[in-house]
Amino acid sequence: MRRDSIFYKIFQQSPSLLFELIATPPTNASAYRFDSVAVKEPKFEIDGVFLPPETDSTRIIYFCEVQFQKDERLYERLFGEAFLYFYRNRERYSNWQAVVIYPTRSIEQNEISPYQALLNSEQVHRIYLQELGEIRQLPLGIALMVLTIVAEEQAAAEARYLIERAQEEVREPEANRAIIDTIATIMVYKFIDLSRQEVEAMLGLRLEESRVYREAKEEGRLEGRQEGRIEGRIEGQLEGQQQEAVNLVVRLLSRRFGKLSEKQRNRISNLRLSVLEDLGEALLDFSSLDDLSVWLDGH
Repeated sequence: MRRDSIFYKIFQQSPSLLFELIATPPTNASAYRFDSVAVKEPKFEIDGVFLPPETDSTRIIYFCEVQFQKDERLYERLFGEAFLYFYRNRERYSNWQAVVIYPTRSIEQNEISPYQALLNSEQVHRIYLQELGEIRQLPLGIALMVLTIVAEEQAAAEARYLIERAQEEVREPEANRAIIDTIATIMVYKFIDLSRQEVEAMLGLRLEESRVYREAKEEGRLEGRQEGRIEGRIEGQLEGQQQEAVNLVVRLLSRRFGKLSEKQRNRISNLRLSVLEDLGEALLDFSSLDDLSVWLDGH
């Protein structure tokens, strides 16, 4: 289940929901815009960024990371991306904060000592969905997020409850539809093998006119039942492109710094094609193979 996609859809529909998770939200939370940004040299893609309005005098930028799988380099990447982007845009923003959303504490990176001061500061907010409380006692927006971690055997009942609650509490039709679409999206991701009719029966809704439903179903097909067929078609092509990229990077590095060790060659061979392309650009700035080791440790 691609929970990061669900969360980013939630934040696109209602950016202010992020600020319900932290104790001191900005006074103009509803004016923030959710976006993704790119940072070059080295190239970073930051998926979850909340940008303040141009007229905001405080000019605080919020970085968001939704992490549902163990990643022992998460904080290295998050803070590296955040600091670099903030450095590149220092004239636009006065400060930054980061929000990291986990399902449970067990998913968090084990080695956090290098970042303990940051993690204990008011600039970084770690949210553990499992610890937010009972789903029916939570504000509606936060309850939507918690729905993503509810067990499948309980999910249908909780989803129906949230739909009823949205219909009672949210009077504005467009906002009501956005919430129901989000609930439907979560359920489609949870039960990707069910037909539309089965999901409709589960929720007591008709979903055929839901744009979000169609998008989620299509993404689910690409990630799920069609995955094998798609991979079968493109696997050979991608492997060929990757090997060419590996050969090129190794040749360039060897020409500049001499023969690479077997360990270095193996680490390069295991990189994804997109990362190999980034390495092809980054190596132009290397002064020794020590720079290569540092770069590989960060990727």
